[in-house]
Amino acid sequence: MKQLIYVLLLLFSGLTFAQNNADFEKANTLYNEGNYTEALETYKSVLEIGVHSAELYFNMANTHYKLNHIAPSIYYYEKALLLKPNDKDILNNIAYARNMTIDSVDEVPDVGFSRLINNATHTLSFDNWAKLSVGLMILFVLLFLGYYFSYKTSKKRLAFVTSLSSLGLALVAILFAFHKYELVEKDQPAIVFAQEAQIKTEPNLRSNEAFKLHEGTKVQVLDTVNNWKEIKLADGKTGWVVSDDIKMIKTF
Repeated sequence: MKQLIYVLLLLFSGLTFAQNNADFEKANTLYNEGNYTEALETYKSVLEIGVHSAELYFNMANTHYKLNHIAPSIYYYEKALLLKPNDKDILNNIAYARNMTIDSVDEVPDVGFSRLINNATHTLSFDNWAKLSVGLMILFVLLFLGYYFSYKTSKKRLAFVTSLSSLGLALVAILFAFHKYELVEKDQPAIVFAQEAQIKTEPNLRSNEAFKLHEGTKVQVLDTVNNWKEIKLADGKTGWVVSDDIKMIKTF
């Protein structure tokens, strides 16, 4: 009975994959024929089933761009970049989409020691930093055992020095892993979807307006209070926006 259920599940999964692939190819054909509205609806049907891929998001972004949908095009390019951060086609196309936005926000770059630490942290993912720290800890144990059981002074000295070096590097890797995790958790980007969003000084409609933002602008979400989001721009400006006016990029 269990084997029959397993076979049925495999068959269902195979049929679903085939259907998703057929719909994706159909959407691509519609896009190439210039039927952008129909292509977008077909891409959405694939997404609604639960398919998430850089290719799907990229094609959806291209379709929105063709339809002059500023915010959705940037939103889906950003989602595609989450899955393929260094893809040249995505980076090239999102640059064109960003040129359609109204708001001009100058990014404040990291400087000094903070920049060096962040650049070093981003060289590896959290998983890779964790794997590196585990590997270095294993190396430390092996070298320490070599030191403990070695009888020659020169070998003991070499094993002792290299084992301590491995331990030190392992601790550094652990620190980088935690720092990477912290940066990823703090990184909560969103795109403004409202044609014009009022940014308030406090999370209520009675507060003063700090500034306005327009569709397609990228923000960082810092906090949530009821139906309000505290946001921060790349230039350091902060304020509160109604949650419905923005859309979180990392929501799948």
